[in-house]
Amino acid sequence: LVRSITSLNCGIWLCAGQDLRRDGSLPRPSIRAWPTSVLPANSHVTLRCSTPDWEVKYNAPLESSPSPDSPEGLAEFHLPHLHTRSAGEHTCEYYRTGSPTIRSLPSDVLLLLVTGELPKPSLHARPGRKVTAGENVILQCQLPRPVTEPHTFALLKKGTSTPIQLQSAVGIQTDFSLPSVTGSDTGAYSCVYYQTGAPFWASRPSDELTILVTDAPGATSTDYTTGNLIRLGLSALITVLMVAFLVEAWWSQRRSPSGSSCETYIPS
Repeated sequence: LVRSITSLNCGIWLCAGQDLRRDGSLPRPSIRAWPTSVLPANSHVTLRCSTPDWEVKYNAPLESSPSPDSPEGLAEFHLPHLHTRSAGEHTCEYYRTGSPTIRSLPSDVLLLLVTGELPKPSLHARPGRKVTAGENVILQCQLPRPVTEPHTFALLKKGTSTPIQLQSAVGIQTDFSLPSVTGSDTGAYSCVYYQTGAPFWASRPSDELTILVTDAPGATSTDYTTGNLIRLGLSALITVLMVAFLVEAWWSQRRSPSGSSCETYIPS
C-alpha cells in the first residue's frame, strides 16, 4: 500500500497518468495538524495521516517526506518553514498498486491556514468576559475594514488544534454562539478571517479574549443543603435502627423464662 497526502488543489496531480478507482472497502484514513492548523508563516507544522491498516508505505507530493520515525499506521509530514503556498484544504489517502490500482476514500478535509496576509480583526464578548454557568455567550468577530473577496470567519480557542467554529461572512462581522456555557468553555479565544478560495490568505489572529465561566449563584448553597439533607437522612435511619434493636431486645427478654420477675411463695 502506498499513501499519498495532498491538497485538494493537487488532486489532478495525484490522478495524472494513473488508472485509479476508489474502493470503499479500504479503511478511510484520518488527517490532523499538530500543534494546530492555524499558524503564522515560517512556523513548524506536522500533518499526521493515519489508517487502521498497519502495513503501509508512504509517498507525498508535498514538499516534505514522511518521517522515517513514524510509527506503524501513521505518516507524519513535517513542514518546518510554513508558507502561504501550503495553505488550503488538505486530505490524505492511500492506494494499493496493481491492475487496476485501487485507492481508499479520502480523509475528511483539513483546512490549513497561514496567517498574516490580511489585517487582524477584533473580538468582543456579550454580555461580557465573566459569565455564570448556563448563560449564552456571543463572541463577535469584526473586520478592520470592508472586504470584497468572499471570506469566512474562524473562531479559535487556545489549546485546540482546529477552529472550533466557522461562519461564512455576511457584512463586516459575524457572531459565534456559545450556548449554556459550562466550566469547560473557560479559556482564551481569538478569531481570524480568510479567503474561501486559493490562495486562502488569512488574517493575523485578533487579540486574545479570555472567557471565565463561574458557578451560578446559589449553586454552592444548594450543594451544601443537599449534603445536609443526606446527612440528616442517614442519622434518622441509624436512629430508627437503634430503636428497633432496643425494642427487639426488650421484647426478647420479657418472653425468656430466665428473665421472669414472678415471686415464689414459700409457706412458713
